[in-house]
Amino acid sequence: MSKLLSLRSIEDIKKQRYRDEGVVTVTSLEQGEVEEAVYKKLYDLSLRIKVNPNLPELLQETHKCYLLDCLIYLSSGYQSLDASRPWLCYWILHALALMEIKTDEKLKSAVAQFLGKCQSPNGGFGGGPGHLPHLAATYAAVNALVTLGTEEAYNIINREKLQQFLWSMKQPDGSFCMHRDGEVDIRGVYCALAVASLTNLLSEELCRGTPEWIVSCQTYEGGFSGCPGMEAHGGYAFCGLSALIIMGKGHLCDLQALLRWTVNRQMKLEGGFQGRTNKLVDGCYSFWQGAAFPLIYSLMAEEGVRVTDHLFDERALQEYILTCCQHPQGGLLDKPGKHRDIYHTSYTLSGLSVAQHFMSGLHILGDTDNELACTHPVYNIRPDHVRKAMIYFSNLGVPNSHSSNNGT
Repeated sequence: MSKLLSLRSIEDIKKQRYRDEGVVTVTSLEQGEVEEAVYKKLYDLSLRIKVNPNLPELLQETHKCYLLDCLIYLSSGYQSLDASRPWLCYWILHALALMEIKTDEKLKSAVAQFLGKCQSPNGGFGGGPGHLPHLAATYAAVNALVTLGTEEAYNIINREKLQQFLWSMKQPDGSFCMHRDGEVDIRGVYCALAVASLTNLLSEELCRGTPEWIVSCQTYEGGFSGCPGMEAHGGYAFCGLSALIIMGKGHLCDLQALLRWTVNRQMKLEGGFQGRTNKLVDGCYSFWQGAAFPLIYSLMAEEGVRVTDHLFDERALQEYILTCCQHPQGGLLDKPGKHRDIYHTSYTLSGLSVAQHFMSGLHILGDTDNELACTHPVYNIRPDHVRKAMIYFSNLGVPNSHSSNNGT
């Protein structure tokens, strides 16, 4: 284990302030405000660390209490996510798993049974009981069930119906609809292939035309967009790259362009990542952008290029997360001044995990108690949970047939 003993120099951080070159815009003003808030946080930490060299501290106990409370009861502020209830389960369970906090067996069973109520009789999962099946909700439900890791949880998934649902979303050009008569974008491809690979439903036939469609989404910047011709975006880039790797087709993308684009999304002063060019830093992109790096490393290794350390500044990312994204009463947030929420808690902790783990090495900022479990960069589930589920579903074999409603 390698402990990162010091923060970046506060003077060096100060030199990284954004320069608008005399052209003031709404964007430049917002950037300046965020940088000022982050700089104050980092400056304050630089003073406190002289008294307590184990800072910054990951507030694991407060995050645990926040997450367990949310698993049982949510405030009215989450009404807008009523159609995303499997996501809430996944985000909470995954964040707890990263902190290696065990969940009560009765609670595990209750969550599994609830997710079963979200499963459509026609296959796939909806955003709540009785909702239309949706690829994003299906991905979240399967990830949550895999994270639970019990036989009861695995058996909730009706694999034969799930297979039929995935095929019904497949389009002739290789893309996937998110739901019946819904939008087509790169999220659908990733969600479908991630679910299929976890549950032993992935086939060459299901992937026909899909690698080529994904590659058509890579933009002139180097990242991936939601669909051909749109702007490169961190979440979409993660989805495209992960989907290609699931299919063993990562070599089809322009790897150097993707690496250049991803490296340049780390903000110089803040240390965190932005999602798109000329946008503000956001804690959730600690994972969406950060997880792309280990995936890129694997493709570079296939080309005979050995990476000996992270190709982004893992110390700066950990500084941003631990100093600027933690709520003192539990939960994590986008940036200073924003509210805490379950989504940012899960993905920001995932990004912290990516920053801490490199190959078999560890790089921990602050006390070693800050260490999180490793997350799988393709699925964003702990690797031990991924292995256990894949072995289980592999032993069940593949359902005999699929049903395609679109002629693919």
